[in-house]
Amino acid sequence: METGEQGPETVATPASGTGRSGSAALAIGLYVGARLVLVAVLAGVLVLVGLPVLVALIIAIVLALPLSLVLFRPLRARVNAELGAVTATRREQRERLRAELRGDDPAA
Repeated sequence: METGEQGPETVATPASGTGRSGSAALAIGLYVGARLVLVAVLAGVLVLVGLPVLVALIIAIVLALPLSLVLFRPLRARVNAELGAVTATRREQRERLRAELRGDDPAA
């Protein structure tokens, strides 16, 4: 059994997570989309300044990483909450299945 592998960060699940994989996918999609928009905006500004497109794109990707950590903190928190809730739901389902396979009382 894998009871000792879980770290302290997976013990508490935030109340805002729903536990549905669709909501987790939506949160991830929003975060990725916001990061891509940030890269596009930065690249556009750099191209308007006079840099070649490829150079502007590379610089925009490098600059977008630290900026997205600061600018999109609420989106990252939402992604973490949703993934935590999905993980907790899957863990609960897995434990229920294992208990059923062992023949334990399902009410427990």
